[in-house]
Amino acid sequence: MHKTLTRIVALLLISVIHGHSVLAKDGYSIQLKFTDIKDSTVYLAHYFGKPLPTIYKTDSAKIDKNGNAILKSDTKILGGIYLILLSDKKTYFDFLLDNGKDMSITVTVKDLPSGLQFKNSEDNNAFVEYGRYLLSFSKKQQDIEFEYNNAKTANDSAIITKKLVASAEGLNNYRKDYVSKSPNALLAKIFNALSMPTVPTGPHYLSDGKTNDSSFAYRYYKTHYWDGFDFSDDRLIHTPIYDIRLDEYINKLTYPHEDSVIKECKFLLQKTAKSPELFKYSLWWLTYNAENSKIMGMDAVFVYLVENYYMKGYAIWLTPEELEKYISSARKIAPNVIGNIAPDIKLTDANGKEQTLHTQKAKYTVLVFWSPDCGHCKEEMPKIDSLYRAVLKKKGVSMYAVSTYDEEKLWKDYIKEHKLEEWVHVWDPKRLSNFRHDYNVYMTPIIYVLDEKKIIRAKRIDYSNIAGLLEALEKKK
Repeated sequence: MHKTLTRIVALLLISVIHGHSVLAKDGYSIQLKFTDIKDSTVYLAHYFGKPLPTIYKTDSAKIDKNGNAILKSDTKILGGIYLILLSDKKTYFDFLLDNGKDMSITVTVKDLPSGLQFKNSEDNNAFVEYGRYLLSFSKKQQDIEFEYNNAKTANDSAIITKKLVASAEGLNNYRKDYVSKSPNALLAKIFNALSMPTVPTGPHYLSDGKTNDSSFAYRYYKTHYWDGFDFSDDRLIHTPIYDIRLDEYINKLTYPHEDSVIKECKFLLQKTAKSPELFKYSLWWLTYNAENSKIMGMDAVFVYLVENYYMKGYAIWLTPEELEKYISSARKIAPNVIGNIAPDIKLTDANGKEQTLHTQKAKYTVLVFWSPDCGHCKEEMPKIDSLYRAVLKKKGVSMYAVSTYDEEKLWKDYIKEHKLEEWVHVWDPKRLSNFRHDYNVYMTPIIYVLDEKKIIRAKRIDYSNIAGLLEALEKKK
């Protein structure tokens, strides 16, 4: 079974273990009867895109001495998978709640999940039944996987693999059967959102009709990845599904290059444009993912999202102060994203002569921001120089080092002691240059790689990656 499908099944299974009709009015009315709890507090909560532990409380009620509690509201709500959370903040059960619902739930906490009985809620009865099916399905999968791990021959493995596929098809058929009978039910929307593409069996050939199309499965899967997900239904944000699917689509199925990721961001934000909650979550998730990515170039995605969505008024839920933080961060990054011409630097060297970055004649320029009083710099600079002498110099690389330190003697002594005289060394003791802003220098050392046109080809990389990067650039040429 597909890994992402397995994760989502597990999440919903945990939810169950711990736990269509025309709507007449707004809000909800939930009568709770606890058989083994009294004189306590109960909370109504919901998911927001993510699985546990991220939940959002929306209401609370007191459980009286007879075990009764009522959660009631006349305010319109967004439906989805909700939770009844007990006062210990650990015990809970999931159920389906939609706007206008009026239901009764009898709860025996010590017997959860079997200790639940719903009245006036057909969708929750179906949800409970699905939970029972998942328990059986999970046990069956574990047994088959145990067989697979202990298979003695390749033929045995092949036979067991067919069992796994058949079991997964059984789960899919269970959902499809429910969807066909109740296509407009909330649970049907959830089942569709869980569905994964089934790649047609091969063989698949390229246009010549002879060569095997090795990328067919990937392309088909990615193209049809969102087929079952209803982007017009905001209720799906109140499930633990969307975050997992976004992660797979952006971080596993999309080529990790800024142009490819930006294209998919535009696709998702266009898809969710008419669904306020899905759009809000999508924009937040895509921005956060880009801002915190360890992949070089994703800062360009962050800048794109800020410039084209935040700065154009789409993030209406943010306060002015929160919005300004995004804009301020993007402005710091924007001048030095990969693919841009590096901002010029005009500073003086140890002899008082001006050395301009853009006038350095070299096939590649390694730009280093460092400080002689920085412990990490003291360790890294000799290593960078060894790489320069052994490899980079032969490749036509020049070294342009900018000291962020203001004390002259320590700077010059370090250069002399470590024999770094072949580098171009500059500094800015009076802080007249704007390099700290232009290159977002808030720590040291920081390494950029520029080509002969002074276009940024890499940034904030480790010195050990420079040689490999230059080889990749040469191959690309």
